[in-house]
Amino acid sequence: MPVTATRTAFATIHAPRLDWLARAAPEPVLEPDLPIVDAHLHLWQPPNGYRYYLEEYAQDLANCGHNVEASVYEECFHMYRTHGPAHLKYVGETEFAVGQAAMAASGKYTSSRVAAGIVGHGDLMLGERLRELLEAHIDAGNGRFRGVRQLAKWDADAAVRGKYSAAGPHLYLDPEFGRGIDVLNSLGLSFDASIFHPQIPDVAGLARAHPDANIVLVHCGSPVGHGPYAGRESENHAAWLASMKNLAKCPNVSIKMGGILINLANFDFATAEAPPTSAQLADLWRPYIEPCIELFGAERCMVSSNFPVDKAGFGYATVWNMFKHITAGASEDEKKMIFSGTAKRVYRLD
Repeated sequence: MPVTATRTAFATIHAPRLDWLARAAPEPVLEPDLPIVDAHLHLWQPPNGYRYYLEEYAQDLANCGHNVEASVYEECFHMYRTHGPAHLKYVGETEFAVGQAAMAASGKYTSSRVAAGIVGHGDLMLGERLRELLEAHIDAGNGRFRGVRQLAKWDADAAVRGKYSAAGPHLYLDPEFGRGIDVLNSLGLSFDASIFHPQIPDVAGLARAHPDANIVLVHCGSPVGHGPYAGRESENHAAWLASMKNLAKCPNVSIKMGGILINLANFDFATAEAPPTSAQLADLWRPYIEPCIELFGAERCMVSSNFPVDKAGFGYATVWNMFKHITAGASEDEKKMIFSGTAKRVYRLD
């Protein structure tokens, strides 16, 4: 499929255009009975005003035709408390996620176990107050709180950094951050690492310094293809691959695959006439999905939708067919791990 000129403001959250998504060509559902855990789902109302809560997600579940048994709620700067100690404001998002999970558990909207696990936000640089925050998350999580994500995304170019980024480079290598990882690990919680691909070595450094930590690299390491990275696809991929080969040597790191639409920028959803088919999306993303499986193995790789962020580019059925195209040659046991088993292990889902 020819790639359109990249005129979209990437690294920006875009509201899905439902009329445009409706132009997608109908496709048969591949392997409809294969159990799936969506390891990276946001339920929120981002700044652009597009609401995506349980009701909207349940519609996507009902229409996709795939067997999405459960999902992991991923923090998205949403529903923070406006009262009480400032360092505990993040607990409001966990409370919100538990409410969405309870609505799903009623069976009124879906039979899928929505937010079966919750990854919240916590500032691991809080020092002595961090344990109080994490314990408050655990208490609020009603048995669902599994870990923390803290962004360390940073780039010298403001257009690449976008709205959601760290204040500066190398956050994960700060000694205070490392002490925070130790507190997180002492409570049996995982850490979701969110960076751009030039910072993958920082994740490796963190993993080696804390070999007992349960670390998940989200979005395949967020390979970047826009801004100053545009027109350098071969160079970018080579740098990403070299860093991922090094990271794969860290046995305490797992990979959350997918979620690369906004930063990879090799499909301009804002100017395309129609969404990509799952086969076309597989061709675009295969160079970043297949190496993850080859390097880390099925037991350390899991699928994710990154919805509704990636809904700007394709529908919910498309992303699962895409993964199934790419893993067509995998064994049944490998597919079980990639599509559900790894997420269940990493996030301790029953």
